[in-house]
Amino acid sequence: MQIEHFTIDERFCGPPKSGNGGYTAGRMAAHLLGTVAARLKAPPPLGVELRLESSASEARLFDGTTLLGEAKPTTLELTPPPCPPYAEAEAAVAGFPGFTTHNFPGCFVCGPERAAHDGLRIFPGPLHGTTTLAAPWLPDASLADTAGIVKPEFIWAALDCAGAFALYPIPDGLAIVLGELVVSTLAPLQADEQCVVLGWPLGSEGRKRFAGTALYGADQRLVAVARAVWVEVPASSWN
Repeated sequence: MQIEHFTIDERFCGPPKSGNGGYTAGRMAAHLLGTVAARLKAPPPLGVELRLESSASEARLFDGTTLLGEAKPTTLELTPPPCPPYAEAEAAVAGFPGFTTHNFPGCFVCGPERAAHDGLRIFPGPLHGTTTLAAPWLPDASLADTAGIVKPEFIWAALDCAGAFALYPIPDGLAIVLGELVVSTLAPLQADEQCVVLGWPLGSEGRKRFAGTALYGADQRLVAVARAVWVEVPASSWN
């Protein structure tokens, strides 16, 4: 059993008082190999020392005695849409739903209030009038390790919010928060690569909504693909 202690910096928030779901899931999954499913069970607090217990088969994240989430190796069979040209992803940004309505405008990944080199500023909009959303992304050096490779938690973060916006519109008074993210990482990503992030809907069941996301690198190679479970909650409970 390996034990790691860390805090989630305010920079990496999703809702105002908790960590971004994709970032947190990626921290949980960091010590597991292959495709990983990470499930969030409680909002991960900011600025509090958390404890990550991990082995080859499981990782569990705690705030004191409270279980915040767990991650396990799994499998994923999901074929993403093809990668559009970077210029088409740039053009899609104009249709980003979050410019009009956004429950968490300070989100590390998709918050329009975040400055360049602070938030990821991934703003997916509809691609050619389809149900697939696309956004450009240029990961900066602050997201990379000493070799210039983007760290896993930021790959996971980039795969998070595009799936949520593919599920819009959300009824008034509700928000959707990440319940589970399953990620297959297929290739490394260098900082400063021109990337494309895609999100598309995969259906719904009661309060649960399902979405796929994909991350492509500068040469249109598939870097990672994910399937997410989103859960409807009262918007007021997260502000």
